[in-house]
Amino acid sequence: MPLQNRVTPLGAIVADPARGLFMGNRGILHHDNRQLGASRWKHPHWIICRLDYPGTKRVLMTPGAYTELFFLDEATALAAGHRPCALCRPDAFRQFAAAWGRGQGGELPSAKAMDAALHPARVTRDRQQVRTRADPASLPDGAMIEDAGAPWLVWRGRRHLWRFEGYGDSAPLGPDEVTVLTPAPTLAALRHGYTPVLHPTLLV
Repeated sequence: MPLQNRVTPLGAIVADPARGLFMGNRGILHHDNRQLGASRWKHPHWIICRLDYPGTKRVLMTPGAYTELFFLDEATALAAGHRPCALCRPDAFRQFAAAWGRGQGGELPSAKAMDAALHPARVTRDRQQVRTRADPASLPDGAMIEDAGAPWLVWRGRRHLWRFEGYGDSAPLGPDEVTVLTPAPTLAALRHGYTPVLHPTLLV
């Protein structure tokens, strides 16, 4: 039976057997029985990690260790409020930080500064995902939006339906405002040059 460790662009952590491209970490979220507790926000450092980093192979949800989370791809993880890990993905981290800096006025941020800005942009005080409204034409490639309860990836003028196993239906972006899932600081980084790793099911 799959563990409850798959993260959706809508911010939920659910059980699903499909595999993704990235692992993530936001602290210890599970109990000794390998079940998630009520808290999903133990600390502000939400990162996107490699699946194959040396020395990290272990039993999932080991008691007392961080909870391994999994994402379809990087756009999914970014929408859920994570950012690239500086330890296992240093190149991606530097590229993300540089794009973030360009989007925020040019100053290169630290991981701590990005985490401090991301936390209120991704989670409300009552622990709900922060969602915004925007003109779809203003959204950068790699952003995630919600329509009728389903998440969609914005890519090259179209929207692509997100599913656990990969992307499905595709349609042109319409003219009406949409609900945006990706946090505002991350949107700025995407606008200023950061290109996320996308699942190969995306047909472009």
